[in-house]
Amino acid sequence: MNTPNKGDIRRPEPKRELPLLNERIRDREVRLIDEDGAQLGIVPTREALFTAREKGLDLFLVQPDASPPVARIMDYGRFKFEQEKRAREAKKKHHVADVKELKMRYKIEEHDYRVKLRSAQKFLTDGDKIKVLIMLRGREVQHADMAMDLMNRFSEALKDLAMIDREPKLEGKTVIMILSPVPQKGKPAPAEAKPPEQ
Repeated sequence: MNTPNKGDIRRPEPKRELPLLNERIRDREVRLIDEDGAQLGIVPTREALFTAREKGLDLFLVQPDASPPVARIMDYGRFKFEQEKRAREAKKKHHVADVKELKMRYKIEEHDYRVKLRSAQKFLTDGDKIKVLIMLRGREVQHADMAMDLMNRFSEALKDLAMIDREPKLEGKTVIMILSPVPQKGKPAPAEAKPPEQ
């Protein structure tokens, strides 16, 4: 039994808009630009399409809202490929900064502290922000000053790689600090990213 599919999120999307290309151009006349970028003036769409076909190229509407619309003679397949290639390259270069979380206790052992420090250095050199948390349980809240000292020591150790976005602050039973990477010209050399040898 089939029921009408009202408001179903699984319903397929309506057809996406196809590019205004060749026979899909409904305007009577267009302002034509040839493949070299030269303006050929206002011509009937049929004539523009014929010119494009003669050259083995497509007629593409680049400014459909203009009066009259602007059409260009081009290899649309190649144009689309170049566009997608540029978008891929831009996406590759674009780094979305994550906020990584590091949790510690104020009574942390030196070895564990160094492990956390190395993790922080790695995150910062990758361009990510760090949210450092020191959890205080029960009566440990009375020693919040020790947690603050640890936070200051941590930020001091990372001063070459990080700047403090948010100063260490006690919120409830947690001391929170946020560090972000120092903006650098070019990538740091791998040697700089390594923690000091023990």
